[in-house]
Amino acid sequence: MSDVEFGCRATVIGSMPHKDPSEACGLVTRYLKYFPAWPQLPNRSFPENMYAQYSQGFPGVVIKENRIHVERARDLTKPLEALYAAYLENDSDKYPISPDYAAGLYSFLSLGSLSSWAVKGQVTGPVSWGLTVTDENRQSILYDDMLADAAARLLRLKASWQEKQLKKISSNTIIFVDEPYMAAFGSAFTAISREKVINLLDEVFCGISGTKGVHCCGNTDWPVLLQTSARVLSFDAYNYAQSLSLYPAEIKEFLEKKKGAIAWGIVPNEAEALVKETVASLRDRLEEAMAPFTRHGIPLRQLLEQGLLTPSCGLASLTGEEADRVLELLAELSTVIRQRYL
Repeated sequence: MSDVEFGCRATVIGSMPHKDPSEACGLVTRYLKYFPAWPQLPNRSFPENMYAQYSQGFPGVVIKENRIHVERARDLTKPLEALYAAYLENDSDKYPISPDYAAGLYSFLSLGSLSSWAVKGQVTGPVSWGLTVTDENRQSILYDDMLADAAARLLRLKASWQEKQLKKISSNTIIFVDEPYMAAFGSAFTAISREKVINLLDEVFCGISGTKGVHCCGNTDWPVLLQTSARVLSFDAYNYAQSLSLYPAEIKEFLEKKKGAIAWGIVPNEAEALVKETVASLRDRLEEAMAPFTRHGIPLRQLLEQGLLTPSCGLASLTGEEADRVLELLAELSTVIRQRYL
């Protein structure tokens, strides 16, 4: 997909509010004709939350009473050796995601060959996963170098396995690595270096052969994410457009030298904000978000051609009707932008 211009077509971040996977897939395929994504369904069961969903096979992992943690007291030698052996052999089939952890993925795959340009998947990023998953003493495993490296390797295998499944229904794939906790990067809460963030993320990206994206739904140190091998930078443009506008030179280089793309999360995922918005108001907001970059010499057409439109983040906190409205606005906004400018 290196030569594909995204052209401000629409996709989603991942999570949907539904419990019925076929209902969620029906909504996704009705509105997202070019880049449909399989729906994560965290309201269906705890194993489908974005941290538990990719935990199967991690050494010492325990899911109990809606909590996920790693028991360091166990002997982790053999499971770590098994993980590293699969990693070295690039054998992702040893670490699949089972149907009870991702009903939306299996329902999506059952749709068969889709007439879309590409299909999108997602995997939780190693920084967010490593901060959320703790040991029995509630210490984040990210601060244990051995377990942090193991997490990145597991997530790489999960991404690779997922991509292999998605290629059965579309020759082109987009996989986003979701890093919500990068919004806390640089604070006392996340004592982790830029180099470690980049290395952990690039480890996961190495398992993805198609288009690679990274998503953060808050303010962060955007140049850190731009230095990874991600081709798509996905962000909450509804609430944090100004934070990205502070880096016009880095964005220009990302678009020109890396042929990167920006996924503009311009449709709000909060019910209160959603009722106030129309296609016209969102178009104005998107144009305002892009204006600082055009003032620094990035052509508007380039931003649009190398752009995707998404919700600001996942939709799991909404009702089914509200999620329908988000996707309807998203699809209509994409059509309006493309007709007006492209």
